[in-house]
Amino acid sequence: MAVTLSLLLGGRVRAAVARCGFATRGVADPGFLGREPDPDSDWEPEERELQEVESTLKRQKKAARFQKIRRQMEAPGAPPRTLTWAAMEQIRLCFLVRPRIKNMRYVASLVNADKLAGRTRKYKVIFSPQKFHACEMVLEEEGVFGDVSCDEWAFSLLPLDVDLLSMELPEFFRDYFLEGDQRWINTVAQALHLLSTLYGPFPSCYGIGRCSKMSYELWRKMGEEEDGETKGRRPEIGHIFLLDRDVDFVTALCSQVVYEGLVDDTFRIKCGSVDFGPEVTSSDRSLKVLLNAEDKVFNEIRNEHFSNVFGFLSQKARNLQAQYDRRRGMDIKQMKNFVSQELKGLKQEHRLLSVHIGACESIMKKKTKQDFQELIKTEHALLEGFSIRESTSYIEEHIDRQVSPIESLRLMCLLSITENGLIPKEYRSLKTQYLQSYGPEHLLTFSNLRRAGLLTEQAPGDTLTAVESKVSKLVTDKAAGKITDAFSSLAKRSNFRAISKKLNLIPRVDGEYDLKVPRDMAYVFSGAYVPLSCRLIEQVLERRSWQGLDEVVRLLNCGELAFTDMTKEDKASSESLRLILVVFLGGCTFSEISALRFLGREKGYRFIFLTTAVTNSARLMEAMSEVKA
Repeated sequence: MAVTLSLLLGGRVRAAVARCGFATRGVADPGFLGREPDPDSDWEPEERELQEVESTLKRQKKAARFQKIRRQMEAPGAPPRTLTWAAMEQIRLCFLVRPRIKNMRYVASLVNADKLAGRTRKYKVIFSPQKFHACEMVLEEEGVFGDVSCDEWAFSLLPLDVDLLSMELPEFFRDYFLEGDQRWINTVAQALHLLSTLYGPFPSCYGIGRCSKMSYELWRKMGEEEDGETKGRRPEIGHIFLLDRDVDFVTALCSQVVYEGLVDDTFRIKCGSVDFGPEVTSSDRSLKVLLNAEDKVFNEIRNEHFSNVFGFLSQKARNLQAQYDRRRGMDIKQMKNFVSQELKGLKQEHRLLSVHIGACESIMKKKTKQDFQELIKTEHALLEGFSIRESTSYIEEHIDRQVSPIESLRLMCLLSITENGLIPKEYRSLKTQYLQSYGPEHLLTFSNLRRAGLLTEQAPGDTLTAVESKVSKLVTDKAAGKITDAFSSLAKRSNFRAISKKLNLIPRVDGEYDLKVPRDMAYVFSGAYVPLSCRLIEQVLERRSWQGLDEVVRLLNCGELAFTDMTKEDKASSESLRLILVVFLGGCTFSEISALRFLGREKGYRFIFLTTAVTNSARLMEAMSEVKA
């Protein structure tokens, strides 16, 4: 349970970085690192010369820019035009939308409103990533199909980072895993077909889950129809692994403790960027930051356990100060080179360093207020199958205190999945308390969670706790007549417990787990749990098939839904066989990405991730909820 959230350490690091403040003038306050220097402070001789060089360069650039703008203003061009109201009414309106029925009703209502007002316009609707016939039917029902021209923009892949591609379809999870809507499968197949067209055929294909199998089969049909595009090409990606989100709900429901995951849980990363508020920037405005490998500071801490982040930031501050101190003793020419070549990069790193320190402090304040340590302790107890009664009491207290409706639902779902469903009496009790605390409008949410398999009741004979498992080992044949029901319960024991045991998802270590030098992927959950999805990928890659994992596949209820295709592996180079594309259908978490990056470093693989959307526990619960915030 090594989650270190030390406010004292945060204060020391902040003070250390402030002392290394990069202020080219005196630092008046060791608080916010991005603050402007005090203009009234005294200058050292070297610093004065450095600023004179920098000011000269700025004046030269400003003069050049002014001349360029002046030439552009003097160049002949078309006279400015002004539009009349009549002309403006005839402007074409273009809608770039998701193919959803409610969006079509909005467009239809706008077109009909223009008709009633006597305005004549042209309308164009562009669907992304694809056009659905159902949307055109809605326009026809509303009587505007003849007034609107429809097209589609097949924009299915958005690169969020050097190793992360997203389809940005957050609705995929609810549409498929709750509603059973299969329309996005064609979009997934098209994305896979595009990648195989760009990088050649994939020699080895593995997958598990119903959605994965359907996407794979449709993708193969597309490939057969256009086989000439990739025929004869050498593959650049050696393996592809498709995995449904419902194969591993547990990982997505756990609290994240790697830095990137915590930033996502706390501030919500959207399309690879995050909005840091005034509590992070220590100013009166927010700051939008792009989080990817281009951010040197973030790239080094993104996969680290949060307890290690402050130590890195402190060391980074000292390193930056050492680089900046090299300016002392420089002559004018050396200072000019320093200013033009290095100073800008150092200042950028310093700005990013201050932002991430502010983010860490904000995370610590929020998690300390939420009693994060006790929450993590409860989650680990649920994963290990111990102290279930105490964990249930913690969830009941969480509900009664009305801490968060989403968090309460998440803990209930985690309890349900790890225990293979709740005892009927316990299920009714938790459900009643939840509805009394948060309102009866959440009743439909419980129905959704039951349908998705996230929050269920146990059928008679399904219960098997850790204690019963131990007692069952003592059962002898002589007592068989009296405990037939016990053997029946053994046959229906918790799938998660059995899977966890077979795949060694709960590491057994002597002493404290070393988070600074992690030994396995369990570090992403403080050494308490190896993500099931990542362990499956590791095991399949070692075996190059699902052979030997038949029992695990059966326990995952995917007996007919695990597939392997290795028809073209002989054409792949040894380098391409180390490159693996992992496709998450229904979303993946930053914890899973960090775990697989760790596995890649340990085994010599390089992973590329394709997901329908980046998700976390809160997004999963919001997708199931019928009460919108």
